[in-house]
Order: sequence, then C-alpha cells, then structure tokens
Amino acid sequence: MIPADGADLDSEVLADPVDPERTGTEDQAGEKRELLRTSGGSLVPFDPFQRYLAEIRRYPRLSREQERDLARRYRETGDREALFRLVTANLMMVVQVAFSFRRAARNLLDLVQEGNLGLLNAIDRFDPELGVRLPTYAAWWVRAYMVKFLLDNVRLVRVGTTNARRRLLRNLHQEKQRLEQLGYDVGPKLLAEHFGASEQDVLDVQLAIGSRDVSLDEPLGQDPERKQGDVLADAAAPGVEELVARAELQDRARAAIDEFRRGLSQRDQAILDRRILSDDPETLQVLGDRFGTTREAVRQAEARLKRRLEDFVRDELADLGPARGGPD
Repeated sequence: MIPADGADLDSEVLADPVDPERTGTEDQAGEKRELLRTSGGSLVPFDPFQRYLAEIRRYPRLSREQERDLARRYRETGDREALFRLVTANLMMVVQVAFSFRRAARNLLDLVQEGNLGLLNAIDRFDPELGVRLPTYAAWWVRAYMVKFLLDNVRLVRVGTTNARRRLLRNLHQEKQRLEQLGYDVGPKLLAEHFGASEQDVLDVQLAIGSRDVSLDEPLGQDPERKQGDVLADAAAPGVEELVARAELQDRARAAIDEFRRGLSQRDQAILDRRILSDDPETLQVLGDRFGTTREAVRQAEARLKRRLEDFVRDELADLGPARGGPD
C-alpha cells in the first residue's frame, strides 16, 4: 500500500533533482522528469482502490449517541455537514460489504461506488428513533445496490431485467436444493409458482446460471480465422424445405407467364414486358407513342392484361394449394 499522501517517497525523490551530468544524458533526465510528472510524483504503481482505502480511513467511526444526534439533525433540518459525517463514517462498511462480492466483481472500486449510492439512500430513509444503528440498517441497502449492479453488468447479456428474474438469480439454486431435500420433484413449474414468476423466466435464468458469455468473435477451436458466429444458425433464415418450395413456385410461375405471353398481341407483349414485369417500367406515354394510341388506352389495356394474367397464373398453380399461394 502506498502512503496516504505519498509525502515520504515524493520528498526523497524530489530532494535529489535530476542532474544530466550524473545520470548520463539530457534524454535520460527528461525521461525521469516525465515519469515523475505522469505518476503524480511517485515511482510506486498507482492503485486507485488502495488510495481510496487510505483516504476513507481518515474518517472516524461514530458512537451511537453521535450517530443519533447527526441523524436527527439531518432528518429535521437537512444539515449537509451532518450528512457528510454520516456518510464518511460508514464508507468503510461499504467496502466491507463489497469484499463479500469480490469474486463476482470485475472492478471492486466500481462496486464500492454503487454501494455508496445505496448508503445515501439508506441515510435518507433512516429513522434514528427506532433504536437501530445506521450501519446495520444501511448494510441492506448497500448490498441491494451492489447486487443489482452485478446483475446488470457482470454478464454481457443481461438476465436480471425484471424484479422476478433478479429474485431468481439470487435464490434459485438455494431454493431448489431446499425443495429437493424436502422430497419434492423440482421442475420449472414448481419453481415458477414458488417465486411468482413465469416458467420461461425460470428456464432462462437456469440457462444463464449454467452457462457463460461467449463472444461471436471468439476463435473457434485452433483456427483463428473461424469465429463462433460462423457456425450459428440464422433463426430468421428459411429452412431447406421452404427454399425448395419457393424455387419450385418461382419456376412454375415463370413457366406460366411464358405460356401466357405466347397468346398475346405485339402491343400486349410490350405492355407485359415493359410495364408489368419490368423493374424500370416505361411510361404510358412512351408506349402510347410507340403504338400510335393514347396513354389512357394503354392504361386500360394494362389493367385488362393484369386481370387476365392473374387468372391465368392462378389456374396454372392451383394444384400447389392455398398454403403456397401464387407468385411473389
């Protein structure tokens, strides 16, 4: 652990200024000065959590009487100085609670800060007339805030998205063991009834507890070029049977349209190919000018041709049944 203010080490280092003549070169001296600047004047690796502990140890604990008087002052007048003393006297309690989650937390200091929010909430709700010490009361709120933080952040995929799921994550394993010891055949339905949750919630939480997060970019086996995402099935992609059915339907529809085209006049063939089936249809005026007629006459001919085409294709594909329908 580094000193609370780093004074001893800083004074020892800075008392002997860097001398280019003694250290060798101007560059080496510059490197040392830069190291001192970026490390805050200390050559000891900076540990934010240890520095935080050193800071909060400066604040004394409160006696029962001091705690009650300060809580009354804050409750009655909103005295900010009373609030400050209540908070700082209990910061070490928050750290102690955080240590009980140290195996689950990736960053213990983040967890402590979340617990400090729970401490503030507890102080706002604390009633000094009930005869309960503030640390005893606040520990529940601190723990609750930390548990919610872990449920929201410890996994890449959030599971504890509702109060019911958070209760399941905290108590599912213990309650399942308890019911099994009583002789129950424990399944998702029984657990759902016990926790007041849905069976799907129980199944999802059980799956989350028994698995780990896997990145889609994680290498698959020994081949760094293959990723986990490369072997996952696309749930939205059609199956093989559906693809075959679509291909058959499209082939039949194209054949029916080719058959329909053979009995058309030159003008109707042009309307079919350049208007109805074209991705970039020509205007009615262009077709009217080509065949020496008005655009209204072309529009009416197109409408009649569409109805004939629909009837013809429907008759040709009638054996496919209503489930497969007509062409897209």
